[in-house]
Formats: sequence, structure tokens, C-alpha cells
Amino acid sequence: MHPSSAAGPATSTADADPAADTTGDAAGAVDTATPGVDPDRPVALHPLVYLEEGDEVTVGRVETDSYAVFPPDGAQLVRWLADGLTPRQAAEAYEREHGEGVDVADLVAGLDELGFVRAVRADEAAAAPEPAAPPVRWQRLGRAAFAPLAWAGYLLVIALAVVATVRTPDLAPRPTNIFFTPYFTVVSLVLFVGQFPLILVHEGFHALAGRRLGLPTRLRISHRLIFIVLETSLDGLVAVPRRRRYLPILAGMLADTVLTAALTLAAAVTRHADGTLSGPGRLCLALGYATLLRLAWQAFLHLRTDLYVLLGTVLGCHDLHATAQGVLRNTVRRRLGRPLLDESAWYPADRRAARWYAWLIVGGYAFSLAVFAAGVLPAMSRIVTDTVARLGGRGAGGEFLDSAVFLGLTLLQLGTVAYLSLRDRHRRRAATPATAAVPA
Repeated sequence: MHPSSAAGPATSTADADPAADTTGDAAGAVDTATPGVDPDRPVALHPLVYLEEGDEVTVGRVETDSYAVFPPDGAQLVRWLADGLTPRQAAEAYEREHGEGVDVADLVAGLDELGFVRAVRADEAAAAPEPAAPPVRWQRLGRAAFAPLAWAGYLLVIALAVVATVRTPDLAPRPTNIFFTPYFTVVSLVLFVGQFPLILVHEGFHALAGRRLGLPTRLRISHRLIFIVLETSLDGLVAVPRRRRYLPILAGMLADTVLTAALTLAAAVTRHADGTLSGPGRLCLALGYATLLRLAWQAFLHLRTDLYVLLGTVLGCHDLHATAQGVLRNTVRRRLGRPLLDESAWYPADRRAARWYAWLIVGGYAFSLAVFAAGVLPAMSRIVTDTVARLGGRGAGGEFLDSAVFLGLTLLQLGTVAYLSLRDRHRRRAATPATAAVPA
């Protein structure tokens, strides 16, 4: 799941309250002037899911990953329409139950914008049920991947890896593990290519955990600047009871943990008879170390990682990250004596959690710097030092050529990123209309 893989999970939830502003002055009123709404004809709706949480009901269409948050009375209106009541009948039922009128036509218009209304022919019965969606594929595999026997296997692999590392400290993760060969070009290319199947396992675990629940999760290839990334869309997860969302959110981190342990065990069992690491063993440790860095990345809470999505789910938040950033900005503005940002639109759960989560964002920055200093900088320092030394004539012919190619690839990559950033910036400026000066 893209953090991204995480994260959240990757759902596109629309926070809406279509029924909150629909109370009319006349009891049972139905706005017949709204285009396309016949008050005496049932509204054809796609199959919808409903999740009640406190004073809110999430209503959504799983196959399009479109959702809205309704008050209980608004969700009841939607249920009546889905059950075949006409807008007029639904308005009358609402009046009998709540003692006030409601503009059902406005609600139907909102449902149509969300993609909940199904188009039907004039001669087709609007209340005719939509054909059932085909069963979700790979659901059995998803259940098997997280069955008790599978969990026992995962725990066994992790335990054996811990024991092997304690008995043989050479297996412990350290920055030097990435240098499975003295040729930096080979290191960079092999780690780059070798991460793709490991990332695929990470995202695949997210997808299988969702398929286990019957969700039509999707795994797709995307890109960020020049980097190809894999992303999992956990469609429908927002409509699943909260405690059942935790495993799909954390499944990627479980995969990374098991992969790191399995690669450590592979390095242990392929050691030479004299106890030294073999070539395949050094490669396994290099891939395991890179996977471990990705696992540590999930704790960078200033980003929208899997842990962030988990925390927001546990607390029932909608956009904790943006609210926490607003809290931090207001803290700075308050000390500088500047006008504060408007907090009235912040969701209540976000506002409560942001008071302390804002400082976890600061801690996330600190932790990311610590990981960079302890886990990445030593390797970068060695690469830079050895590259300069080799290009200065203190390396063999093969090492000189390797460092020259590595330096060229690095400069090409940095140049491409700079070019794409400048191009995107130029396009954004070109798309922004110029503000004409108005004479005083």
C-alpha cells in the first residue's frame, strides 16, 4: 500500500452530509423542479454498503471506491430509496418518523454526484435489482496467507532469524551489508532491480489481506518523478468495521519483517564451511538491509505511511496529517503574533488527536534524520570516498571504470530529477492565469 503502499489505506473517501442541509419548510416536501428526479418513480441505486460508527454512517459503493459520511437519519433515507420507495414516499416516511420535512430530490442529486444512482432505460423498472457483482478473485489465497498455520510459519521464520543473528553477529543489519561486491555500479543496479520483487510482496500482502475480506483490492504500477513504484488500492476498506481494517493496513509491514528474516536465514544457511559469508549470502544481507530500511521508513510519521494510516483508523480521524500540520503552524503563528489559521472546519476527532500527534510529526522528522545518519550516511560516505580515490588513480582499471560509470549514472539520475522538477514547475506557472492589474 503506498504510503502507498501503504497507507493509507488507498481509498478515496468523500466526507459528505447530503441529508444535513435538506430540511424543508413544508413537511414531506419533494422538489420536483430538480432535473431528472421524478418524485413518484423509484430511484435506481447501485448496491451500497453501510457502516455505522457512533453518530455517523458511512455509505459507499465499493466497486468505484466512492463513499460519503451521513448522519443516521440521512443514511435511513438512502436505505429507503435503495429499498424501492419513491422520493415522495421516502419524504413522507421521514416526516412521520422525525416530524419535519426533507428535500429528497436534493439528496438524490447528491447521490448521483457520488455515482450511487444507476442509469436505467425509460421502459425498465427503476427498482429492478442490479446484477450481482462477480465474486472477488484470490479470496481463498488471501485467507490462506493469514490463516493460523501461515502465522505460525511467519513467527517461526522470524524467531529462527533472531536466533541465528544472536549466534552469528555477522548476520546483524549494518550499512556495510549493501557492499556485497566492490563494484558500486553492480551494487546500485542489483539493489534497484532486486527491490521490485520484494516491494511486490509488500504490496501483495496488502492486496491479499483486503481480498481476504472480499474487497476488490487492486495492485498497480505508478511512478514518482523517474522512479517506478507499486501501489495497492484497498477499495472498500473504509466501509469495513474498524478492527477488521488493521490487518490490511499492517500486512505490508508484516511482509517486510518476514522477508528480512527469511533473507537473514538464507545468508546463514549458505555460509562457507569456514564460517565466512558466501556471495549469495552477502547479496541476501544486502537485500535484507534495504528491506529493513523500508520498514523503518514506516515510522516517519511526518509522511502518510502505513503506521499513520493505522493510527488515523484507530482514532477515527479523517485527515489527521493536515490537521496536525495546522496545529503546528498555529503554534508558530501564535508565538510570532501572526493571525491564526481557521480551525472551525477541522473534524472533531482530528482536532483532539492533532494536539499530541503534531509532536509525533516533529519526532518523525527527528527519527528520519537518525535513520539517515546511522543507516544511510555511512554507506554514502564510503561510496563517495572510494569513488574519489578510484578516480584519482588509486584503483585498479576495473574499479576506475566502475566508479566512472557509477558517477555518470548518479549525475544522470540527479539531472533527470532536476529537469522534471523544473518542467513541472514551469507547467504549473503556465497553467496559473495571470492577475491583471486594476488601476486605482
